[in-house]
Amino acid sequence: MAEKLEKQNSAELKRRTSLPAVIWGVAIILGLIIGLLLGLLTIKLIRGDLSLGSPEFRGVEMPTPIPIADFTLTAHNGQEVSLSDFRDKITLLYFGYTYCPDICPGTLAELARAMDALDSKDREGVQVIMVTVDPARDSPEVLADYLAHFNPSFLGLTGSEDEIATAAEAVGIFYEKQVGTIDSGYLVDHTASIFLVDRDGNLKLIFKFGTSAEDIAVDLERLAAG
Repeated sequence: MAEKLEKQNSAELKRRTSLPAVIWGVAIILGLIIGLLLGLLTIKLIRGDLSLGSPEFRGVEMPTPIPIADFTLTAHNGQEVSLSDFRDKITLLYFGYTYCPDICPGTLAELARAMDALDSKDREGVQVIMVTVDPARDSPEVLADYLAHFNPSFLGLTGSEDEIATAAEAVGIFYEKQVGTIDSGYLVDHTASIFLVDRDGNLKLIFKFGTSAEDIAVDLERLAAG
């Protein structure tokens, strides 16, 4: 009888001492799973694949208004144009050049699609401007012919090297000539973002390269409604 009782006590003792080990094992596994999930969420947030809440805009919104210094250039119709001339409109400002092999035509095509997605009233309140970073080759005539392939309302601006540099500095644009090929001639590396200037002349949004026409149109509609 005593031997049987001793065996029962020994079994109960083993069961009790093994429970903490099981609990700790489960806790460690759960911790690893939670850590893995948090790590994946962090990576998605950093890459921009995941956002918390419902962002108001698809483009990158400036935390505070950033006034854009005014500049004056020559439009593709030969007239002098200042950025401040469009204070009654939402302005989409893009710096590029007509000899650009892929980035510029792709971006302008998305802008054209975004404009087509707007109703006529909203469309009238938006002006797309392309400032060339290659004034040596992009004359007003060249710009006019180039932009007509995308949307007749798009406005091309050119000027002297110093005038272009002043306009680029106003929004922090980088551009630099690079050696190309015999067929292409020199190329120009440049900031490929689109800058949205509101009706008060402030930088409101930045659309990074690759932003879809649908996302651009959504933000334009929201700003037009406001």
